[in-house]
Amino acid sequence: MRVAIVVARFNDFITERLLEGAMAALADEGVGADAVDVLRVPGAFEIPMAAQRVAETGQVAAVICLGCLIRGGTPHFEYIASACAHGITAAASATGVPMAFGVLTTNSAEEALERVAPGPAHKGREAAAAALEMARLFAGLGDGRS
Repeated sequence: MRVAIVVARFNDFITERLLEGAMAALADEGVGADAVDVLRVPGAFEIPMAAQRVAETGQVAAVICLGCLIRGGTPHFEYIASACAHGITAAASATGVPMAFGVLTTNSAEEALERVAPGPAHKGREAAAAALEMARLFAGLGDGRS
């Protein structure tokens, strides 16, 4: 099974940990690094476009979307969070490829760090597990992408 991970560079002190957790979860499920395409984008706003583009290739069974938005003093947070969430949903619907939402939306860096702490609640691991579960479900329905 081939999987893509689209990861934002913005707030990389968090997104790199999300990526590490996702890769570890994939490895635990027998998906080797050679079957994973990692695409880096500037920020969360760019995740949906890259996710849709890689899904449109027909080469991946799932896309794991990873990013981190930390609330600031302006409404920018809400606009980007909304655009990212709606964009990923639209991309998954348009392509029929499962896309896991591993984009943190937190009030502080401390909250973000809590969500990437080692353990079963690691949000990168959770996103990877969800993507694999959906890819396997779709493959069982005759999707043909696995």
